[in-house]
Amino acid sequence: MPRPTIDRRIRTVPAFDVFRPAGSCPMQDLDDVVLSLDEFEALRLADYEGLYQEAAALRMGISRQTFGRIVESARKKVADALVNGKVLRVEGGNTVLQNTEEPTMNIAVPIDSGGFLLPHFGHAQIFIIFTVEQGRVLAEKQLIFSSPGGCKSAVASELAKRQVGLLLAQNIGEGAVRQMASFGIRVVRGLSGRARDVLEQLLKEEAANSTTFINGTNVPQQ
Repeated sequence: MPRPTIDRRIRTVPAFDVFRPAGSCPMQDLDDVVLSLDEFEALRLADYEGLYQEAAALRMGISRQTFGRIVESARKKVADALVNGKVLRVEGGNTVLQNTEEPTMNIAVPIDSGGFLLPHFGHAQIFIIFTVEQGRVLAEKQLIFSSPGGCKSAVASELAKRQVGLLLAQNIGEGAVRQMASFGIRVVRGLSGRARDVLEQLLKEEAANSTTFINGTNVPQQ
């Protein structure tokens, strides 16, 4: 008995669902290529947002191997349409549309043993992950790595698995920022103080509309 296909989570649908070669013969005379909505989402995450396949798979609620097959199929279909002048249609697929307005967000902060933001991200071994909803901290828990200064892709991967969308840091290099971005994690840097106090101050500023770091606009950076 074949395994049932799991609905793939998508966060957007294309503004246009039919693409055809300009100046070609009537559309009804052209061959079609059908790109499913999950294939469209895979292309958006991997090639437009630039996420690693592991992070993109987490976004869609599927395994990395399944994501790899989906995005490979999608790329071949787009190439077929471009090379052979076919009509590209975006439709169908086993998908469920997710609400893009996240009711909660998980925010990670690298800390020292006293609960203060660690001055250098490269030495991070302990993280606090705060769960925030509507400007309030609902919960917090620690994530401890066995040794500091490890592979940042492994750190980013573990944070992504815990659905972290934002990292607060004091000093963090551009390479680590890019690594986080590849797993869909934004970074606010240049911060200092006790982790809980820093987060609550940012939430107060957001409530006063002086900054909006949750949705990614007007993010304070240094």
